[in-house]
Amino acid sequence: MSKKALYILMRARMKPNDRTNLSLSPIPLANATSQTQQQNSRQNGSPGEGNAVPDDSGNSEREFKRVRSSMHSAISMNKTEVLDDVLNNFSEGYFSLSHENRRKLLLVLAREYDLNRSQVRDLIKQYLGLEPPAGELLYGVGLGMRACVKIVGLADKTQVCDYEDESLFSPFYRIERNLRHALQPVYEVLFERLNTHPGGLRILSILREDILTILASTCFPEIEYNDSILPLHREENIASLRALDSYLKEKFVTWLSPAALELHQITWGDPASLLEKIVAYEAVHPISNLLDLKRRLGVGRRCFGYLHPAIPGEPLIFIEVALLKDVAQTIQEVLWDSPPIPESEATCALFYSISSTQHLDLLALCISLSISSPPDSLKKNNDGDSFISDMTFATLSPIPGFMSWLLSKLAVSQTLLVEGSNLSQSQADGSSSTFYENILKPEEEEALMSLSKDIASGKNGMDLMFNLLTSTSSKWIHSPELRSALKAPLMRLCARYLLKEKKRGKALDSVANFHLQNGAMVERINWMADRSQKGLSQSGGIMVNYVYSSSHSVLVLLVKLGNLTNMKGAMAVLVISLLDHIEEYAHSYFSNGEIQASSDLHHYVDEADTA
Repeated sequence: MSKKALYILMRARMKPNDRTNLSLSPIPLANATSQTQQQNSRQNGSPGEGNAVPDDSGNSEREFKRVRSSMHSAISMNKTEVLDDVLNNFSEGYFSLSHENRRKLLLVLAREYDLNRSQVRDLIKQYLGLEPPAGELLYGVGLGMRACVKIVGLADKTQVCDYEDESLFSPFYRIERNLRHALQPVYEVLFERLNTHPGGLRILSILREDILTILASTCFPEIEYNDSILPLHREENIASLRALDSYLKEKFVTWLSPAALELHQITWGDPASLLEKIVAYEAVHPISNLLDLKRRLGVGRRCFGYLHPAIPGEPLIFIEVALLKDVAQTIQEVLWDSPPIPESEATCALFYSISSTQHLDLLALCISLSISSPPDSLKKNNDGDSFISDMTFATLSPIPGFMSWLLSKLAVSQTLLVEGSNLSQSQADGSSSTFYENILKPEEEEALMSLSKDIASGKNGMDLMFNLLTSTSSKWIHSPELRSALKAPLMRLCARYLLKEKKRGKALDSVANFHLQNGAMVERINWMADRSQKGLSQSGGIMVNYVYSSSHSVLVLLVKLGNLTNMKGAMAVLVISLLDHIEEYAHSYFSNGEIQASSDLHHYVDEADTA
């Protein structure tokens, strides 16, 4: 290949294979693909257009019953029977089902293979009906043998009963054992058998992805404003399916223990099949071409993946890191500024992307990970010189929920304002009990309303802001005047969203919640940090820096709750000191929802409170 051809190839835009095909290989998906195409054809077609496809609902129903039968067999068969063929049939059959039939099957699994609650209730009644021989009992351990202590009255009057008396408690032990067994849902059998089956962990991860998709289904008609339908994201309340997901999530935490995972630095020299997965599953900042991929794996950059023996050659998660002089404020300088600085000059390890390939719970997985020391590639530069002692660990993170939250706020406030005006006009005394929140400060609204009507228009500041942010052309990005008018309110409202808006006492933003639970501090929000279409639609181009440490030490995201036995002397002291600091932040967030943030972030919020 000539140099010119190679150059063109390296710069050619990449279009990775479908993620589903990657994650399910080597399970054949031909049936699923053809079925999806037929369904799409039926949905897009209409009578009389000549593009109708024969109705295969009967085949679909037969396929559903066949997969349901194989699932039942996989659960009910004895251990001594041959399970591999049954599990293979279930796996292949499941992936041939339509999305609706997958949903039906998961609901069957959640509802019909749950607990036997009649048995649980009977056991509880039996347990409550037992009468201890001499009142309540305490059990303790002393000098290698268990003592049975009988309470005979006052707390200071106890006596140790004979060891033979323990036979009187056999009914308690028996019912407790039976109760533990009865509280295990029947679908646990399927999970455990799939986990030990070749390729089963991958299948389970896809099952959980489908469960989460159902639970996160979006409901509409709450808000309709300016001819725009704004979805209010509301999780579908299916208690049985939520219990199924919770149980499977706990299983993943057990199966993916730190001892079973291997940390691997991904480089340009790794197999093409592995690099293909990095391109396909990069969820934060898509990889555009081979030059982009090579840069992310080259000098001044690191990419780490966690591998599991059950899914060889495919990282469960991978983390991308940039070695920089300072904490970056825009993703453009991380991805495209060149050349990167010499690694010996780096003082900041910036985490700019964390992606999952198996649809697993990143927070549960990251918290459970522990390694004895930082990766060698982050302790030394390419020349072998140590530079971690002065390293700051930070992130440049997206704010995926900000824009949807803001647009909902704007739409709701405007709707209430209109309703309040109509109500006021219809009331004799002109009073109105309708409340709406004007989320703009007076000077911000004045700046927006002073804009030329050729640039933007609206009945008031919030209406004008809504129109600008929902414009399909995103013309405000290309206008210095519009950017200047929007910067102050968007930055202030973004700080409010990160620090004040909560759900069940925790940060409303999913990425913020992830980092705060790991002990990070919200350091800075950055204007126009991500000008991609995705960045603009998610957060108006704003990104946030979370800081884990401003001093020497360890790769915090990878050394959380680590085993320090292999560290020596001063290094171990530094690690313990840093982890204590991070644990303090994490504990305050877990216990009372307190968010650690810099004075700059608090200034945005405090300024709004005093306005």
